[in-house]
Amino acid sequence: MQFTLIALAFGGGLFAGMLLFQELGRRIGARQLERDPSGARAGVGILEGAVFGLLALLLAFTFSAAATRFDGRRQLISDEVNAIGTAWLRVDLLPAEPQPAIRDGFRRYLDARLAAYRAIPDFSAATIEFANATRAREDIWARAVAACVAQGGEPACVLLFPSLNEMFNIAEARRLAMRMHPPAVIWAMLATVALAAALLAGYGMASGRARNWVFMVGFAATTAVTVYVIVDLEYPRLGLIRVDSFDQALVEVRATMK
Repeated sequence: MQFTLIALAFGGGLFAGMLLFQELGRRIGARQLERDPSGARAGVGILEGAVFGLLALLLAFTFSAAATRFDGRRQLISDEVNAIGTAWLRVDLLPAEPQPAIRDGFRRYLDARLAAYRAIPDFSAATIEFANATRAREDIWARAVAACVAQGGEPACVLLFPSLNEMFNIAEARRLAMRMHPPAVIWAMLATVALAAALLAGYGMASGRARNWVFMVGFAATTAVTVYVIVDLEYPRLGLIRVDSFDQALVEVRATMK
């Protein structure tokens, strides 16, 4: 909820700022027309094209990158489901004696990972659960190594250890994916260019007798909503657009671990 309020505040602030800059640009343009009616628009068209083109590129690239990362995070969840399911089945290849302890480690590992993601945005609680998952992972690995060293376990290792490696590597990839976001300068640049475009848009409307509120509000609202959606896509466990539904696949895998 707190992140949603922050994102809404950012989008709302951008909306209000763009309205303000359009009004400011309109007043600047009106004064310029009074001083120099024939030259007030000289060169403005080129500048408008450059700024509006830059704004369009920034919006397109940031939206595309955010959507790509969003899809990538969902794909990682799918990959983790498959990796855990495969590794769980391959535990059957080990001798019967170490299997119960290793399977208990799997349960604790998956329980901790699910609890960690459910705890977000309480990152302190999530960190504790991720640490629990790490300990369970180390226990699984140590017991699997011991089982493979024991007589009769060597053939199983050829299939089990690649599955465990994949399972743990995907978990690390998911952890790093949570940190992959555009640098703050990109957000600052996007807001700056949006405000500059609003200023130029207002300047271009200076020749009209009345304010075109439909254009002013429509331009500001469209840009602000687009930026809000981009921010929400970048943080899919904090805002309104979420990947939580994909975690259900992990819950279903956990349910099969009898």
